Amino acid sequence: MGVVETELTDAEAASFAETFGAVADEIGRVVLGQDDVVSGVLIAMIAGGHVLLEGPPGLGKTLLGRTLARALRLRFHRIQFTPDLMPSDVTGSSVFDQRENGFVFHPGPVFAELVLADEVNRAPAKTQAALLEAMSDRQVTVDGATRPLPRPFCVLATQNPIESEGTYPLPEAQLDRFLLKLLVAHPPIEVETDLLGRYLAGFDPSDLDAAAIREVTNGPGVLELQRLARRVRVDDGVLRYITALVGATRRHPAVDLGASPRASISLLLCAQVVAASDGRTYAVPDDVKGLAAAVLRHRFLLRPEAELEGISADDVVRDVLRDVPIPGGERG
Repeated sequence: MGVVETELTDAEAASFAETFGAVADEIGRVVLGQDDVVSGVLIAMIAGGHVLLEGPPGLGKTLLGRTLARALRLRFHRIQFTPDLMPSDVTGSSVFDQRENGFVFHPGPVFAELVLADEVNRAPAKTQAALLEAMSDRQVTVDGATRPLPRPFCVLATQNPIESEGTYPLPEAQLDRFLLKLLVAHPPIEVETDLLGRYLAGFDPSDLDAAAIREVTNGPGVLELQRLARRVRVDDGVLRYITALVGATRRHPAVDLGASPRASISLLLCAQVVAASDGRTYAVPDDVKGLAAAVLRHRFLLRPEAELEGISADDVVRDVLRDVPIPGGERG
């Protein structure tokens, strides 16, 4: 059985679910019509991962980051990625200080608990590599010195899928570092109408003080949620289901290179958070299925002929979920 040393108690699971729901509700008061995205970002942060948000401009991705930071009382920095952005603009640099008679390190914007990397695919490879080190190692190296980043540490990176001019495609190694890739879509008409009504009533997304966002927890509280989630019980049947799903991406006829074991780990971590957010001490197959697309869609390469036929990564994930039996013998 895939168990942890000290399993989560019912009381701890209930407390976890209450906190998770309270944070989601606070964000949902400002970020309208994006409940799945809000939930996904929260799951990723508690699972200790990073999120790639893909969607056209104007859908509240920056507002989501700022509101999340407010509800969790985290330091928040936004980095606008541009073709002339240098690695030092992200990590920081050492500057000679005459009073100290030596070089003094000035931390860059990556030294925050929540970092929004806006239009991350507009920066050149060298700058992307600096962010990659921060994401994967939770540290940066400047002038030969390695400096740890704060904990918790989460990167929300955005990219616009409809513009390719002046962009640098993210390398596969960096894409694989994102726990989730979430697609941000236009809200329903009724939600957009509600949004207009709020603007008429004086709502200003740049003024979160006026929105009175409640601080539900803080950095140490997030770390405690991370520790609690890791104590959710995951039975062998669920573990086998995870590895079967990921393995199926490697055999799919439309896939050139399937998902790596890091995808299996990501599904496991997310399933534990989903279970705890539902007030349960154990994970079930539905916890895995619910986020399979977000975990897998950016982790495998499609064959060129499949792309020409209009087959998407999400199509492959749907096939995999349909064909792989869930524990008990049924097909998904």
